[in-house]
Amino acid sequence: MGNNCCGFSCPVEATIRLIGGKYKAVILWHLMNKTLRYNEIHKLIPKATDKMLAQQLRELEKDGLINRKVYPVVPPKTEYSLTKFGETLTPILDELCNWGEQYLIQK
Repeated sequence: MGNNCCGFSCPVEATIRLIGGKYKAVILWHLMNKTLRYNEIHKLIPKATDKMLAQQLRELEKDGLINRKVYPVVPPKTEYSLTKFGETLTPILDELCNWGEQYLIQK
């Protein structure tokens, strides 16, 4: 476990690097079991600026967690969904949600 692999000192650091962006975990949560268009994601995360949301989506795509499908129509139609790799985060995101619910109850 103490090995330094790919520039990360531990697996938690690698995981947080993948899902720890400002809106990444929230985007992944909303994409669980569904495909959404950019505007649908933006409506679900209204505090995200267009620039920040686009950046987070690009990074998630680059890291292989989401698919981006562009349809050649006017106006352009772009859909986002989880990759098989991204789907492996489902139990982790479920537990984050459960933990968050308990935290909010105690608050």
